Amino acid sequence: MAIDELDAALLGLLAAEPRIGVLETSRRLGVARGTAQARLDKLQRGGVIRNLAPTVDPAGLGYPVTAFVSLEIAQHQGRSAVIIHLGSIPEVIEAHTITGQADLLVRLVARDNTDLQRVIDEVVGDRSVLRAATVISLKTEIEFRTTPLVRAAVAAPSARSDHRSTENRLR
Repeated sequence: MAIDELDAALLGLLAAEPRIGVLETSRRLGVARGTAQARLDKLQRGGVIRNLAPTVDPAGLGYPVTAFVSLEIAQHQGRSAVIIHLGSIPEVIEAHTITGQADLLVRLVARDNTDLQRVIDEVVGDRSVLRAATVISLKTEIEFRTTPLVRAAVAAPSARSDHRSTENRLR
């Protein structure tokens, strides 16, 4: 979805102050309340804003250890059963199908290294998991972020239109 400067400003404001209301947002952006609400709705409908839920830090819940586990799974059985299994483990907070030697990349959290071993044992407990390789995160150097990406999306609209022009010429 293409965004403009107003969308980027709205996203930046919401990122900086997630509890800000629509009225205050409109005041700070210098637009009508209806405009701010319409832009917010458009960004939600377009999938740019997935949700307005709070960002929960697992460390704040007592899970300060983060690890990434690459899983190779039995190809003849497919991913579905493994995904269901992983979804049943509360400490598994993310899983991605990936390219390369492994099939899945799983991010999980634990209370400490002993607990991490328990969680890994639970992850590899599915009989479709053939091999696992684990790396423990020592420190998060760059937190999950999207603000630079939002700025880049606004700064590069010509690249998108150039791409569309090339696609149209190829048709």
